[in-house]
Amino acid sequence: MIRDRGRIKWTAMMLPEHVKLLRDWVKEDQYEQKKSIDEQQLEWMNEIIMEAVECNQLVAITHYQNHNYEIVVGKIHNWDELAQKLHIIDRFQEIHRIAIVDIADVRLMDV
Repeated sequence: MIRDRGRIKWTAMMLPEHVKLLRDWVKEDQYEQKKSIDEQQLEWMNEIIMEAVECNQLVAITHYQNHNYEIVVGKIHNWDELAQKLHIIDRFQEIHRIAIVDIADVRLMDV
């Protein structure tokens, strides 16, 4: 019976710098590409944001951060017009500042 040690066999022959580069390469391979949004979808998201601010409703915002899409659920607290960012407070009272250009989707949450 052949006992193959797989990766262990090969990493012993590699320098630590090479192993790190390979790990970084695998991590970069999992990055998601940022999607472009058309004007109609932007208008639709703007209406939902305005409704959520007016009625103080929970929203789920999907945004692009650190090469991946993340979802934040909370209430819109403030709109920073100068920095073009939304300030959102989640249920743990943490503040998230999300740039408008990074927002991919906005949905109202039913309570």
